[in-house]
Parts: sequence; C-alpha cells; structure tokens
Amino acid sequence: MKEVGAARTVPVVALGDRPLEQNRDLTAIAYERIEEHFVSMRLAPGAEIRTQDLQAMVNLGRTPVHQAVRRLAAETLLEVRPRNGLRITPIDLSREKRLSELRRDLNRFVTATAIRNMTSNDRAGLHYLRRKLITEIDTMTVDAFNAVDKSFDRLLIRASGERFLERVLSPLHAIARRIGYLHITQISGHDGVVGSAERHVAIMDFILAGDEERACAASDELVTYSVGLLQQLEEQIDPALLDVRFSVEPGKAGGGAPGQPA
Repeated sequence: MKEVGAARTVPVVALGDRPLEQNRDLTAIAYERIEEHFVSMRLAPGAEIRTQDLQAMVNLGRTPVHQAVRRLAAETLLEVRPRNGLRITPIDLSREKRLSELRRDLNRFVTATAIRNMTSNDRAGLHYLRRKLITEIDTMTVDAFNAVDKSFDRLLIRASGERFLERVLSPLHAIARRIGYLHITQISGHDGVVGSAERHVAIMDFILAGDEERACAASDELVTYSVGLLQQLEEQIDPALLDVRFSVEPGKAGGGAPGQPA
C-alpha cells in the first residue's frame, strides 16, 4: 500500500525468532493439522494429551500450537483442564444430534446465499471438486473424501460472502466429519464414502444449476443421512471409541485412530 507523504517504517513485532505475520500463518497451520488429527481420530475421543504432545504431532513450536489450542477449546473440540493438560472432546451422540439441527439450518443459509453470490471462480472450483468426487469415487479413501468435503464447505462459505460464519461452521463440520470417519472405518466401509460423496454431488449439481430450493433440500437430506449414522453408531459401536474412558482394557486410553473395518 502506498503512503501519502513521507514514507514511514512499520515495526515488525517478533514472537520468539519469527515475525508476527509468520506466526499467524503458523497458528493457522497448527490449527489445521490438529483439526485433521481430531477428525481422523488419531486424537482419540476422551484422551488426555499435553500441549507438548501436540507440538510433536504437528511438528510446530509452542506459540502457534498454544494459540491453536485456544481456538480449538473455544470451538469445543478440545477441553482445557487447568494443571491437568488437555482432553480431546469425547463423542456425545445426543449432543451431536442436536448440533445436526444447527448445522442443517446454517448450511441452508450458506447454500442459498452462495447460489446468489457465486462468482465464475467459485463455479470453477465447484466444478473441480465435483469432477474429483465423480472420477475418484471408486478408490477414494475416507481421508481424501474429507479433504474434498472440507474444501467444498469452505468454498460455499467464501461464495456466500458471510465469512464470519466460518468460525461457527468450521467446528460443526469437523465434528460431523469425525462422526463420518468413525462410521466409515467401523461400520459402512467404502459404501459410506460412496453414500456421502453421492449426496455431495447432488448438492453441487443443484448449486451449479442455480436451483436454490432443490440445493437446500439436498443439503437437508445430507444432514438427515448423517443423523442416521448417529443412530447406527448408538446401536453398534464400542463405547470406548466414543470416549476412551469407557475402555476396559489397560493401555487403551491413549491416542490412535480406530481400525479399518473388516
């Protein structure tokens, strides 16, 4: 940006050996990496962990990880336990059913607003994600699907022009992706990836067609589908996968992702 009149020097505030702006970037990276471990359950629900352990997991320093932890705690993905470290928020199926209702209503708003405000660049990005789902669906892993899902969520928020919603929807989507990950790895297998991917493609098709009513209906149907996953988890899942404190075997209270389905 050009200054009017004499140029002036803007001081760089340093944190450790990194400038402030770079530290902000590292905080965002730390947040993304920790969230990814949360969704893929490499951070087991209910497990206790130290900030130092997170630093080692994401290969970043204390300051960005500490700042990321503060945000994750505010978003209820982590619980800060004074003098006792951190706990990964357990999976509470009843709570997540309630949050599904909130996610449904916010998704409807974002979907409808995105259709009205979508730019050519947004449409190009949406075409790319749709094509990726369709062409890779037969071999797509749950991690690869979650990456596309996250990009789709972000694209719609950006297109809607209501960016403040990212702070609300980001944790809701992370919680939903963790449920999907658990269901796919323990119950539905690749059929679960296909079922979710097909529903996402349907939403994309209606958005690209500019059909607000049907896009919102398809978005609602996706949430209804996810609520059905919660019901199946309630009936079939080992409670220790929802919260490691339910484990009856010594040594099961640490981290680690659930195993793949047989």
